[in-house]
Amino acid sequence: MEMQSYKPGVPSWVDVGCREPEAAAAFYNGLFGWDVQQGPPETGGYSIAHLRGKSVAGLGPIPDPNTPPFWLTYVNVDSADETVEKVTANGGLVFVAPMDVLDVGRMAVFADPMGAVLGVWQPRLHIGAELVNEPNTLCWNELLTSDVEAAKAFYGAVFGWGSMTHGHPDDVPDAMAYTEWQLGGASIGGLMLKPPFLSAEVPSHWVVYFQVVDTDAAVKKAAALGATVVVSPTDIEPGRFAVIEDPGGASFAVIALTSN
Repeated sequence: MEMQSYKPGVPSWVDVGCREPEAAAAFYNGLFGWDVQQGPPETGGYSIAHLRGKSVAGLGPIPDPNTPPFWLTYVNVDSADETVEKVTANGGLVFVAPMDVLDVGRMAVFADPMGAVLGVWQPRLHIGAELVNEPNTLCWNELLTSDVEAAKAFYGAVFGWGSMTHGHPDDVPDAMAYTEWQLGGASIGGLMLKPPFLSAEVPSHWVVYFQVVDTDAAVKKAAALGATVVVSPTDIEPGRFAVIEDPGGASFAVIALTSN
């Protein structure tokens, strides 16, 4: 699906921070067929990945050697500055204060009270991903948190998100309940309690999902390209998913959606 713009409060962009950008570009080209084009020198080594000539994701070097490789989700906003004010007022921690990115937009990065890191994007020339919700593009963003109710309160205050939870406390364990973030009557992301199989050392975090045609084939290809399979292909209601750690150490999910 081609996108011309995003409503405020909707995830609009993802990028991966990596130690070896060229190796990361080769991996994602091999897995998703992305054409990764490095930006001008003033971008500091940041690259944009394209599919069919449309931007789908970003790749950039990590300046801090203590920061592990990661995929970061950005939410579209009208004002990065006003959003950051709401973040701090509701217990969030700002990592990157609102800043202009050349003439393409204004961004900020923060952690919610449980420690999950998220970005905000105030678009100018760059709207975000120009292609989503089709094979080899972004299709979902999901928060795994240590406190579901606190997350609902925080993101509701910051972005105006509502929520719809599947599963009832009387007959479904909390770890199995799944919540969809709602905005304007549409589902724009997911939320669930951090699964028991993740160690206590793994902080609350956002997961980026990319759509694929065949999850098993994608996992096999990723492994051949040097990736590690974190969660093997598993059937869930929307389709079949898996979690992969790229050769540089950044984790993401792939999902083949069930045809309606």
